[in-house]
Amino acid sequence: MPIRPVLRTVAVFAALSLAAPLTAQVPPSGAAQAREVGVVTLERAQVPYQVTLPGRSVAFDEVAVRPRVSGMISEIAYEPGRNVAAGDLLFRIEGDTYAADVAAAEADLEGARAALQSAEATLSRYQRLSGTGVAATEVETAEVSVAQARATVSAAEAALDLARLELDRTTITSPIDGIVALPEVSVGDLVTANQTDALTTVTRIDPIYVDVQESIRRIQEVRARFEAGTLMPGEVRDVTLELETGTRYDGQGSFVSPPISVSTTTGTSAIRFSFPNPDRRILPGQFLRVHISVGTAQAILVPQGATSRAGDGSLTAFVVTEGVAEERMLTEEGTFGNDWVVTEGVTEGETLVVDGLRNLMAGAEVRPVPVAISEEGVAVRADGQSESFTSPAAASGDSPPVASGDASGDASGDEG
Repeated sequence: MPIRPVLRTVAVFAALSLAAPLTAQVPPSGAAQAREVGVVTLERAQVPYQVTLPGRSVAFDEVAVRPRVSGMISEIAYEPGRNVAAGDLLFRIEGDTYAADVAAAEADLEGARAALQSAEATLSRYQRLSGTGVAATEVETAEVSVAQARATVSAAEAALDLARLELDRTTITSPIDGIVALPEVSVGDLVTANQTDALTTVTRIDPIYVDVQESIRRIQEVRARFEAGTLMPGEVRDVTLELETGTRYDGQGSFVSPPISVSTTTGTSAIRFSFPNPDRRILPGQFLRVHISVGTAQAILVPQGATSRAGDGSLTAFVVTEGVAEERMLTEEGTFGNDWVVTEGVTEGETLVVDGLRNLMAGAEVRPVPVAISEEGVAVRADGQSESFTSPAAASGDSPPVASGDASGDASGDEG
């Protein structure tokens, strides 16, 4: 047999053997190139409009206890940190001097009353003898003496009341119900009436106030939405509290004081809420977060896991339009559970991509697979199995298509 035809035949078979794997690995056109993604259908719902604001706790009542008379502290009659009721004894000031003042005032009153009795008797006698040995001027003088004696009795009674009051003030009691702090004095210390330094402080923290600062701009925006009808006021405003640890406080808050002025430096208004605090879990001065549901609004809930933030901070998500992934910019107004409350960017009935978002680009061909979102935020197929849609291979179970550069590498490896 001639050598040239044989070489030609070998070359043809070699070319076919190299071309065969390349042709088999080229991805088919059309639906086979579509990437499988998990989707849900968006629905419009009536959702609460919730605002979260930072706040700080303030005592319901707080009183600095100061002495109203001077003297030496003779007794501290309370245990710090305990609840006290209004009228409970806190301190006692040595009262011997004030007791002596009371006795002296009582003696002065008795003398004034005796003088009044004598003046009244003289006046009565002069009145009977008037015109028969007693001149009219003497009767008038007796009347003046009686009036002066009565004034003296009134002054003595007032002095006695004051002496008794100061004696009573040597016993210092709690002005309110609350928790009493550590004493700032010791037994034997001298104190003065109405001094600047307090002896102790009594604080009532059940209930407790929480003050928040809200932007006047957002307050006006909410009012405008109420007036426009896009936001419906709720029958009861739900006010809850989040502690510094991130846990939700059990007590339900109530509205106390509306905004009545605006800060000239921050543009915010102060709003006060009240919360029950029987277990003292909240102490004055704590920083907290207040969640306020001011009403309900028509909006679309978009799972947070289906969204991402663009470089400029805007919120984005993918929807499926005629088999193609389309990126949308969303306008959100807070959160509800694990969802964004979206008012613009998507519409009811559109198909939102919730799984298979890794490396997904706008314009990519996709094949939507209906899924549901579990309570844990995981996409679950109709058969109940959770699955992450990451590539066409993950959806179909086939090996991934090989690019042209990879094909040449595989061919060279086979030759080796």
